[in-house]
Amino acid sequence: QVQLVESGGGLVQAGESLRLSCAASGRPVTMGWFRQVPGKVREFVATISRSAGSTVYADAVKGRFSISRDNAKNTVYLQLDSLKPEDTAVYYCAARTSPFLGRYMSDYDYWGQGTQVTVSS
Repeated sequence: QVQLVESGGGLVQAGESLRLSCAASGRPVTMGWFRQVPGKVREFVATISRSAGSTVYADAVKGRFSISRDNAKNTVYLQLDSLKPEDTAVYYCAARTSPFLGRYMSDYDYWGQGTQVTVSS
């Protein structure tokens, strides 16, 4: 069983940065981030393997966001740079206990409660 708790969201201006954290209990293997705005489907942002040797990003965030993890702390991070108003969303941490860098919600078994990121123009 894996439990996930996100933190680090907030209100920033366009062009600024934030770092989201997701602390996990249990032993997640693949961890990822998704985001969702009201009325829209939750969308994939990034995912990382347990060794951190492999990462995958959505095209919309490639070059601006960076996913990393610290297995000693059982924590995954999402560094958000050059933020845009369209990045405004609730960001969710996700995990699975087997190795697969999935891009779909159905690829993940565990979810956090979400953290709000708001980017003003």
